[in-house]
Amino acid sequence: MDCIRIKKLEVFAKHGVMPEENALGQKFVISIELFCDVRKAGQTDNLTYSVNYAEVAEFVTKKTQENTFQLIERLAEYLAQEILLHYEAVEKVSIEVEKPWAPVHLPLQTVAVSVTRQWHTAYLSIGSNMGDTKGHLDQAVEALRQDSWTRVEKVSSYIVTAPVGGVEQDDFLNGAVMLRTLRTPEELLELIGEIERSQKRERIIHWGPRTVDLDILLYDQEIIHTESLTVPHIEMANRMFVLEPMCEIAPYAKNPLNGCCMLEMKQQIQGREDS
Repeated sequence: MDCIRIKKLEVFAKHGVMPEENALGQKFVISIELFCDVRKAGQTDNLTYSVNYAEVAEFVTKKTQENTFQLIERLAEYLAQEILLHYEAVEKVSIEVEKPWAPVHLPLQTVAVSVTRQWHTAYLSIGSNMGDTKGHLDQAVEALRQDSWTRVEKVSSYIVTAPVGGVEQDDFLNGAVMLRTLRTPEELLELIGEIERSQKRERIIHWGPRTVDLDILLYDQEIIHTESLTVPHIEMANRMFVLEPMCEIAPYAKNPLNGCCMLEMKQQIQGREDS
C-alpha cells in the first residue's frame, strides 16, 4: 500500500502526568504515516485523489492542542483513531509521538510511543426467532451503524430458515452484515454482546429461541481461538442459513481455515444434500 509521511511535526501542547505539564505545556514531536492508494493522484497530478498532507498536519496540531491527556500512549491512540475516522481514503495509519522534554531527570534525547491502527473488514451473522424478528434484526443493524468505530457496508436480505440443534422452536429470520471497523475482535465481540443485551437476549437454552443473535463469522483473514472467541465461526461451513446470506453480500470471501469461499462452501452443502 502507498504511504504519505509527515515527519517530526512540532506541536506545543499540554499532556503529561505531572500537574505542571498540564498547566505549562511542552513540545511534542509527531510523525505520521498515512497508508492509502495514491496511484490515481500520481497518474493525474490531481490532489483530489490523494490526502492533503498540509491539511492532515493542521488537523493533528489542532487535535493535539485542544485536548489534555496524561499519557502519550493515549494521545497516539486518539490521533490515530481521529485520522482514520476523518480521512476516508486512509486505510491504515502509524503515529509516533515523541516527548523530548519528558521530566525524567536523566540524559536522554526523547521518549516516544508508536501505534499502528487500521480499518478491518468483518462479517457477522444475525438471526432472530422471537417477536418482531425483522424489527429485531433492523434494530441490531442500526445499533451497529450508531457505533462511531464501525461502518456498516452491506446488509443481506433476510431469509426464513428452520431451527437447528434439536430444540423445538419457531423458524428463524437470518441475514449477514459486512462491517468496516476500528475495533479489535475482542472489542467487536463486546459491542455485539451489548447489542444483544439491549434487545433482551437471554442465553437460557443452548441453540434455543432468541430475540437477536449476532456472531462474528470472519475478521479480515485472521484465525482466532481464545476462551471467549473463535473466528472463523466454527459452524460457518455447515450452516446454509449463514452461507446463503453471505453469498449475497460476499460470495468470494474466503474461510482462512480451508481456503474455500462462501460460494464453494454453499455448493458443498448442496452437493451433500443432493447425493
